[in-house]
Amino acid sequence: MKNDQMAPTRRTLLRLAAGLGAATVVRLVAADSAGTPFRRPVPPPAASAGPRTAVAQARPLAYRLRPMTADNPPPYRPATPPVRTRPFEELPGIGRAMVLSFDDGPDPAYTPHILDTLRKHDVRAMFFVCGEMAHDNEDLVRRIADEGHTVGNHSWTHPLVTTLSRAGVTDELGRTSDVIEKLTGAPPLWYRAPYGAWNRNSFEIGAALGMEPMAWTVDTLDWTEPGTDSIVRRVREGAAPGVVVLSHDAGGNRSQSVAALRRYLPGLLGEGYRITVPHRR
Repeated sequence: MKNDQMAPTRRTLLRLAAGLGAATVVRLVAADSAGTPFRRPVPPPAASAGPRTAVAQARPLAYRLRPMTADNPPPYRPATPPVRTRPFEELPGIGRAMVLSFDDGPDPAYTPHILDTLRKHDVRAMFFVCGEMAHDNEDLVRRIADEGHTVGNHSWTHPLVTTLSRAGVTDELGRTSDVIEKLTGAPPLWYRAPYGAWNRNSFEIGAALGMEPMAWTVDTLDWTEPGTDSIVRRVREGAAPGVVVLSHDAGGNRSQSVAALRRYLPGLLGEGYRITVPHRR
């Protein structure tokens, strides 16, 4: 990752000031074609640090193309408390549905193949992008958003956030939110801490920027390049209603991740799982 640094933009500072000044009620919803409202989830246990992988935002995230599901998503729940102390690790109450997520991109060598597979099966996923990768691959970020996927914030340079000052966290998250908003027309509503390492600063600053923290339930460990069969096996064995699957589309050789998705996605759909994304309105 490049280590170019600059002060937080004026827009970031204004958004932080607005977020810290007033609590806004929003609703979390999932693109669930069954139309079943979510239940209020019990706060999950704290996520442990793992491999690479609100005062809430007032403006809604609107996909610029029609949703890939037939019905409007149902309401989920108010985003309370405004500042969380644990990330979401799963999405209870969404029926037989799962969330696929990809970190560290976009990468022109692998992200287009992942997008092609998702489009082939008419499903959406979450892409937690790094700001410097988004800056260098603007067309890919636009494609992710245009095809109806959720673009999340994964920091600018993928640092260990727990070692940063508040100013450092603000810079990493704020700059990434700014570039996402510039490219997609809307700021991100979700963020994921690099390495799954969260702390109070990241929760508070993420919330002030209008984002909810998202972790994962199933780690494919694809960053270790364990082999396509191993990645497929971890996803299939971990499949269950409401789980969030962690994979990567950048940060190394991700050809196994691409090949694994082509295998396990049709299998999940054949078993009756819906692949969905959370978003808010």
